[in-house]
Amino acid sequence: MDALDLARWQFGITTVYHFIFVPLTIGLSPLVAIMQTIWYRTGNERWLRLTKFFGKLLLINFAIGVATGIVQEFQFGMAWSEYSRFVGDVFGAPLAMEALAAFFVESTFLGLWIFGWDKLPKKIHLACIWAVAIATNLSAYFILAANSWMQHPVGITYNFETGRAEMNDIGAVLTNPTVLAAFPHTITAALLTAGTFVAGIAAWWMVKKVRSGDAATARDVYRPAVILGLVAMLVGGAGVAISGDSQAKLMFDQQPAKMAAAEGLCESADGASFSILAIGDLTNDCAGVKHLIEIPGLTSFLATGDFDSRVRGVDELQDYYAQWIRDWEEANGVAPTFDDDTRFYPNLAITYWSFRLMIGFGVGSAALSLAALWLLRKKGAVTDKPWFGTLGIAAIATPFLASSFGWIFTEMGRQPWVVAPNPNSSGVDGVWLLTARGVSVVTSPTTIWISLIGFTLLYGVLAVVWYRLMHRYAVEGVAASEKDPSPEARAAAGGDGSDDDSTLSFAY
Repeated sequence: MDALDLARWQFGITTVYHFIFVPLTIGLSPLVAIMQTIWYRTGNERWLRLTKFFGKLLLINFAIGVATGIVQEFQFGMAWSEYSRFVGDVFGAPLAMEALAAFFVESTFLGLWIFGWDKLPKKIHLACIWAVAIATNLSAYFILAANSWMQHPVGITYNFETGRAEMNDIGAVLTNPTVLAAFPHTITAALLTAGTFVAGIAAWWMVKKVRSGDAATARDVYRPAVILGLVAMLVGGAGVAISGDSQAKLMFDQQPAKMAAAEGLCESADGASFSILAIGDLTNDCAGVKHLIEIPGLTSFLATGDFDSRVRGVDELQDYYAQWIRDWEEANGVAPTFDDDTRFYPNLAITYWSFRLMIGFGVGSAALSLAALWLLRKKGAVTDKPWFGTLGIAAIATPFLASSFGWIFTEMGRQPWVVAPNPNSSGVDGVWLLTARGVSVVTSPTTIWISLIGFTLLYGVLAVVWYRLMHRYAVEGVAASEKDPSPEARAAAGGDGSDDDSTLSFAY
């Protein structure tokens, strides 16, 4: 493999690995804050115990996520220096804002929350975890703003003398319609992930406690956590579906080749069908794609809201992009940036199946929440069915897989561009960069091989450490009790500490 292929593999591996931890941190931080808020408002000890239990798991995940995320920024300068030269003015701004305005706040208040249990007033300590939750989501927004600019460049001008994109409107970058669509989709997916995580672990413990004869703990401690997690799953699943629909319609306009490839739509069609199952020879040749199961008109509806609208296929878009870019380059005296063999659409098999796996795992996770809520619909209901606990643990993987496949679809679907052009949308005209032109020209394949192998081995070790720590503390369960004996302390918490069933009440 050459330097380009190796650099892509390296960034793909580190990105997908890092993104395993990201949605859990984003979604779990507000859930832990909610748990502590309920304890603060009710004085109910079960919520203090749950806060510390899931807070410990949050800290482990946060630490590994930070360690694995730092590596990615170094790759911009080392393996993708031509890309950094082209977009440095604009791409670096939201990343700097993420570090200064979000990550520092997040890490500072997380430290105060960790060490302030017995030192800070309860109200201030509660504010710390909410500051962490808000900063975590703000951090996600800035990073998504940087990524969304790659999907849809705005707020810049193109300097023909230097051949660089130069930012002239940070407001446009931060209010890019692409990030406004991507942010709610990412946040609700993170809520779905964290809700499944909380519900899965708590469900396993609930069954374990009932089967060991301790139904009281199962009902009083773990059932409330299961319900909270299931509600988060349901809300997150609904949010993912709604935001995903608006995001898909935007993609059909901004990156039509990505969505045509996602549907395996080779030929343009009126009332285009949605393909549920297709086969092909995996050579990225549209002529080899055969659709076996289809839903008539659904792709057109997803694209425009009209079942009979026309949707352009991969073949037409290939000719359209080639002619449009060639005309622009000739009109502006720019040297050709592609040859006759360049394909202006992504790998069909990867885009098609990552799109379906994203939807499938996401829908499956949300559907499990409905089934579990129905099973536990009666007040105080618990279960001793082993399959319920096992399914809860198994379900934890589904939103992680959905998020990973969604990220693969988003980034692989942008190919062959590292900065996608805007031929028929509201972005800046004439700004694009092929992935092949973004790789460092002085970095040898041997150098990338060494770093690729080193990162992969290191990340493998970190994966083992992360799993062992998460497993160790998850199987320890919620502490038997949390000492907060003074009546004054309980009164300060806003409640009498009684073990009633008002588990989700925020009322005093």
